[in-house]
Amino acid sequence: MDPVSTTVRPSTGRSRELRPAMRVLLLAFSVLTALAVGALLLQPGRTSQVFAWTIQPPLTAAFLGAGYAAGCTLVVLSLRDPVWANSRVPVLTILVFTLLTLVATLVHIDRFHFQEEFAAAPLLARAAAWFWTGVYVVIPLAMLVLLALQERAPGTDPPRRCPVPVSLRLALGAESVVLLGVGAAVSVVPTAAETLWPWTLTPLTARVVGAWLVAFGVATALAALAGDLERLRTAAVAYTVFGVLVLAVVAWHRDTVAWDRPVAWAFVAVAAAVVLTGAAGIRWAPAVVAAGRHRS
Repeated sequence: MDPVSTTVRPSTGRSRELRPAMRVLLLAFSVLTALAVGALLLQPGRTSQVFAWTIQPPLTAAFLGAGYAAGCTLVVLSLRDPVWANSRVPVLTILVFTLLTLVATLVHIDRFHFQEEFAAAPLLARAAAWFWTGVYVVIPLAMLVLLALQERAPGTDPPRRCPVPVSLRLALGAESVVLLGVGAAVSVVPTAAETLWPWTLTPLTARVVGAWLVAFGVATALAALAGDLERLRTAAVAYTVFGVLVLAVVAWHRDTVAWDRPVAWAFVAVAAAVVLTGAAGIRWAPAVVAAGRHRS
């Protein structure tokens, strides 16, 4: 890995901060993602009773729960940082996920528990279906409006002080290509999951899985291009959480995975790479930031 070089430029003007409305939206999303973690990651076998639609196999529910756990980490850490430049990538990641999930919801609305077919489903499951639909109509539209307002807030972005090492840029770029490629494929053509995914996905779950992959693919692409470890620290933590939890749920539900197919081992390799690159971003950022402040 490359040694990290630090270039410090003097700050000019006041840094643009998170607007109160954006804070409220992020706070709401943190609560929503925490609820999803409780339903999917902690109860993957009970989605017919507690979630908006029935997800099979449970490994898929747990995988989606891992995505929501990472998303919750992303927004909670963003709320703790008042500087907008450090939250831009997390917010764009959430925006991409919610927009793609809205599309998946509308395309597969017949699979949600408020349909007549599921009239015998528990009240919680039917209420969750209405709640899910409302959330994924309101959140992305509100985020688009608030993002435009946020970029027009007074102040400027602080100078970039912590360049991302070339080796980490290359690793993030490679991961972005994989995440975006697979995510786009299963989102547009869900049947592609038969060859690109190591366990069975339904068309709806394929599209929601694809939404998480594309969202994190966009985040890694921005990380590779933006090139500032201080700004990407929050995303690096969430990225690491995602990789660790994905490996954990796959190990827990290992009997569901088609280990006789090369794609299963490629999946594990990519998840491990996510953990390593995320951890590298976390490890380097604090040291570089401290060095930069010492020199400034």
